[in-house]
Order: sequence, then structure tokens, then C-alpha cells
Amino acid sequence: MILELADIRIHPGQQAAFDEAIQRGLTTVANRAKGFRGWKVNKGVESPERYLLMIFWDTLEDHTVGFRAGPLFPEWRAIVGPFFASAPVVEHFELVGKSAD
Repeated sequence: MILELADIRIHPGQQAAFDEAIQRGLTTVANRAKGFRGWKVNKGVESPERYLLMIFWDTLEDHTVGFRAGPLFPEWRAIVGPFFASAPVVEHFELVGKSAD
């Protein structure tokens, strides 16, 4: 499993609208992608315009090829993109270990 971590900065004062938009985009668009396994979103306390989006994918290619290069990505960006103050910084990670839930 691959973790996509996106560090997102939005325009000040748009937090409530972005909270709704990112959840709508994830539940109506991103979750239709092949290999999509789930998501988490955290909002900064000290920096309320900063969000960390975590999406879990079966493979790296499910994100980079299937989603990013496919027809769902423009739908996703139309929902969340207008809020971005700058392009998100995106990296991918592999699981090394896990604690009990």
C-alpha cells in the first residue's frame, strides 16, 4: 500500500468552504479511482490555512497514472483547486511499521 501525502496551503479565510470542498471531492470523485483505499485530512492548528491530505492507494501507479493522468483528476481539481494558494507538495510513502489500532 502507498500513502500519498499532500501538503496543501489555501487562501486565508477559506477554511470552512475548503473543509466542505475537499471532503466532497474525496467522497464523490477520488473514491471512484482504481486502487483508492481511503483518506484522512488534517487542518493545521498554528497554521489554519495548511492542510495535510493523506490518501491510501494500492500502488503508486494507481495514483500517478490511473488518477493523475485519468479523467477523474480534472474533476477533483475543479472542486479543490480554486482554494490553493500554491501548488500542493505531494510525496509518496511505503509502510514500514504500524501500531495496533
